[in-house]
Amino acid sequence: MKYLFFFFLLTAITFSGIAQKFTMLALDPLNSAFDEQNPLLSRDGKTLWFTIANHPQNMGGKKDLGDIWYATWQGRQWSSPVHGGSVINNRGYNAIAGLSDDGSWLLLFNHYDQHGDPAKTQGISLSRKTNSGWSVPENIPIPYFLNRSLSLSGQVSAEGTVFVYAAEAYDSRGAEDLYVSLKNSAGVWSEPRNLGSVINTSFQELSPALSADKKYLYFSSNGRKGYGSFDVYFSERLDDTWTHWSVPSNMGSRVNSDGRELFYHTFPEFNLALFTTTQNSDGYGDIRPYLDTLKNNVPDTLIKIVEIKHENLTGKDEKRTTVKGVVTNSKTGQPVAAKLLFKSDSVYHTSSNNRGGYSVRISSTNVYNIVVAAPGYVGVLEKLDIHTFEMQVVELNFKLQPIEIGATVNLKNVLFLVGTTNLLGESFDELNVVVDLLRTNPKIEIELAG
Repeated sequence: MKYLFFFFLLTAITFSGIAQKFTMLALDPLNSAFDEQNPLLSRDGKTLWFTIANHPQNMGGKKDLGDIWYATWQGRQWSSPVHGGSVINNRGYNAIAGLSDDGSWLLLFNHYDQHGDPAKTQGISLSRKTNSGWSVPENIPIPYFLNRSLSLSGQVSAEGTVFVYAAEAYDSRGAEDLYVSLKNSAGVWSEPRNLGSVINTSFQELSPALSADKKYLYFSSNGRKGYGSFDVYFSERLDDTWTHWSVPSNMGSRVNSDGRELFYHTFPEFNLALFTTTQNSDGYGDIRPYLDTLKNNVPDTLIKIVEIKHENLTGKDEKRTTVKGVVTNSKTGQPVAAKLLFKSDSVYHTSSNNRGGYSVRISSTNVYNIVVAAPGYVGVLEKLDIHTFEMQVVELNFKLQPIEIGATVNLKNVLFLVGTTNLLGESFDELNVVVDLLRTNPKIEIELAG
């Protein structure tokens, strides 16, 4: 059997073959002893907007809750941050809610009075790019808009029709809840709608943002047991009511830490997300990147934590977790009888039954490489970092790609040292899965591309 198979490697040329876009990840010049927030990258990748709190050069000085700053790409590195000016900044909290693809307008949080100071009304404002700079913000009315919190966070979609935000409003379940307002064809914004109890808890939900296709919601919460105070979660929108969502899943240890993670925004044209964290920061919050080879930075569809049950465990089982789920055919959804190997300092073997189900009890204080293999299917390698005593049950569902001509698979963990062809050590586990595929299917021909 002759078989053509494409593997895409994550290398420096993942970003359209342009070295500039890779070195754009060197964000150190932007981080300071102050609090960096809400990073937003322009569509052309040449301008990075963000908010800095308590900076002495803010309009309100060190007590200022946040002014808008920006940095520009200089060919090899980012410029030093530049204050956004007195037109779009005042003594209140200032941040960008959205920006157009062509850079011709900015949507700003909060309203401005005729003198540019914080207005008594609330909502979002529009500033247009002119030959002399940014225009005086025009206040946009949203009926029944209310925010009792000191700051406002969220995102307006690139085409300017969907506004998701965090606010303490009339029907909030605790502190800040997440809401949505939609703009109709006449340009009128709807009354805000609470996203519902699946998303919102009795604690704080902050800094929501949407994927490019508006199917996935990213947000931070301290109302779910995770790695630290605020963790980033994602949820899938299930219909057009904006109130039906999948159970939120934690983005995992590649994003979250025992610090405070906020403002997760995706930039699919660069296979990149940016967020802020207090973990190992220069001051309070720093901007950090997250790389993802998948469109819209949606977490891996082959493996997904769909439920986490938290309990305060005692006794001999307090450091063990049950991992369970199903293995299915990615094209038909039919169950697959597969072998699963969980490898860390200990190795755990299990198999899925004729209905695709499996269950295995493992130590909950390790990082695992998981290999899933079945005859006639492309094996996959995934990483599981539970490293906590809080998760008693983790559900992982795997979808295996049938072996067939023209199938495409991403090798997410095959990485190179920047600017070289030298493989990083963590690449070999996934390459070994490819080797096993070739050994068990000697007539297959594959094409490696990157």
